[in-house]
Amino acid sequence: MKRLSFILPLLLFCIMSHAQIQFGYLSYERVLKEMPEYAKATQELSALKAKYEAEAQKGEEEFQRKFVDFLQGQKDFPQAIMQKRQAELQTLMDNGVEFRTKSQKLIAEAEKEMMQEAQKRLNRVLLEVGVELGYGYILNTDGNSCPYINPVVGVDVTEIVRQKLGLAAAPAAAGGEAQPAEKAGN
Repeated sequence: MKRLSFILPLLLFCIMSHAQIQFGYLSYERVLKEMPEYAKATQELSALKAKYEAEAQKGEEEFQRKFVDFLQGQKDFPQAIMQKRQAELQTLMDNGVEFRTKSQKLIAEAEKEMMQEAQKRLNRVLLEVGVELGYGYILNTDGNSCPYINPVVGVDVTEIVRQKLGLAAAPAAAGGEAQPAEKAGN
């Protein structure tokens, strides 16, 4: 009985090692950046950034104008007026810094929200491809996170995903499109 409890796990390990799980891989960022939703979100984000920048510029111009006035009149100002003007300048400067900080946070939140539509669509297509082709998982190769992928068990699904998204086939990949589909059937 002890022998059987030792041999059974070893036998299962050997059987499972022969039944390798096939998986797909792609550059998530590359495909995402090709999507029309991404282009739309990028355009909207640029417009939003421009609005915030214009507003920040107005505040900076007001500060500069008041600072020049302060420098020109500081010799003639009584102590109370000088302190009042310094306080105004400090408030303007603090408001400008606070606005820049807050606008950066708001832009980051808006970017995350604007990109969600494209990411959700891409994730749905990745799920479809994974299920249709029977993959155990699909890896994201961005950031050199997978320096080696065994071509026997890993299949580049970039073109399959691009086709499902309705993106035009890349000129360089047009000839190799059928290969991932053939490998997936193995």
